[in-house]
Amino acid sequence: MTRPLIAIPARFAATTSALRYAAEVNARALIESVWRAGGEPVSIHPADTDDLSARLSRFDGALLPGGGDLAPHRYGHTDAHESVYDVDDRQDEFDLALAWHALDAGLPLLAVCRGLQVVNVALGGTLHQDMGGPDREHRHLVHPVAVVRGSVLERATGVQKVEASCYHHQRVDRIGAGLSAAAHAADGTVEALELAGAPGWFAAVQWHPEDTAHEDPAQQRLFDTLVRAATRNRY
Repeated sequence: MTRPLIAIPARFAATTSALRYAAEVNARALIESVWRAGGEPVSIHPADTDDLSARLSRFDGALLPGGGDLAPHRYGHTDAHESVYDVDDRQDEFDLALAWHALDAGLPLLAVCRGLQVVNVALGGTLHQDMGGPDREHRHLVHPVAVVRGSVLERATGVQKVEASCYHHQRVDRIGAGLSAAAHAADGTVEALELAGAPGWFAAVQWHPEDTAHEDPAQQRLFDTLVRAATRNRY
């Protein structure tokens, strides 16, 4: 049986070590996590969104990966905090549109780090532009996260506590319409979201499960669950 196709928006990179020019990339650990799960990871070009629905119709699932910050105006802020970085309007427009199309069409979707923030903003939520400086942000941090009992996340990972590898200085402020928190850090940060009544499988985590999926079965199960849902979506 052929592997289900998982669409992953590429990230713009100004330079890469192996290429002479700017590139479009995805993290190798993320790609390998999808591959281990039995999926065929496909990086897609963040182009105009007019034909996005048609483009996504050929895929069985989607994954919104990490990346730079969303432009603050996307969630109603007129000024940007000094820590906001790597904003790209084209990337924002494409990711937000992909979130909308995937959720509306019931395309199985896993959102990671920036991806969680994209979904939250797409559904009318807001973000804290900065968590309060280096002593409060979740960068280069592996910490325990409590998973809500009975949540989509608990069913996917099979656990009620995960060791989450985080790299973010922003977090959810107001939760978007229909979404609910599925996990929290000890400091109260929303670390996962789910959508009640979503037509397709959906989970969003604020951490990077790909960092430790090769050695942590609970993290790998997120990708396994996405690929199983994508396989069912094919038929």
